[in-house]
Amino acid sequence: MVNNLPDNEIRPLKAKLTERRAVLLEDIRQELIRSDESRFADLAGRVHDAGDESVADLLVDVDTAIVHRHISELRHIEEALRRMSQGGYGYCDTCGERIEAARLSTQPTAIRCLGCQDRYERVAPHGVTPRL
Repeated sequence: MVNNLPDNEIRPLKAKLTERRAVLLEDIRQELIRSDESRFADLAGRVHDAGDESVADLLVDVDTAIVHRHISELRHIEEALRRMSQGGYGYCDTCGERIEAARLSTQPTAIRCLGCQDRYERVAPHGVTPRL
């Protein structure tokens, strides 16, 4: 697929995606460092009562969920950047029509136009977060 948006429309979106990618990579790095430091402190002999252990387990689960969410967003960014370089960026994967400029401005990783995304969300299985 060679149809792509004009460079003057892609350039600011690419800059936005590249900047967000850098932020996510740093956030992931910081979360992993913090997670390692927490595990090291636990291994160093901090004694917890049952309540403290429950809170610590919950925090580890939350940290893991945050990292997974960041990684998922990072994958979507990488896919959008690939589409920009290979062609097809800015066009709906479902109907092939151009994705609205306002939608791409707020959600530059979008793969569907608003109409197709709305239909997708109505038929997507419950509990599954559809990709914007």
